[in-house]
Amino acid sequence: MKPSKKTLAINQLIHQTFGVDREKSIRSDVCALCGKPAIEFEDELSRKEFSISGMCQSCQDKAFREE
Repeated sequence: MKPSKKTLAINQLIHQTFGVDREKSIRSDVCALCGKPAIEFEDELSRKEFSISGMCQSCQDKAFREE
């Protein structure tokens, strides 16, 4: 998948904070948080979120779940 555009500063901050290259993870279809394959999504909005954050469906569910 093609990663969404971010500034160099934002990509560097993400890399420094999480130790992950967000763009590389997205291009490789691997979750930037858990490292598992990110190939199946519930809907187009979740797929778009992956291109932004690099989070797989499971990590998105955990991050955005309403309690």
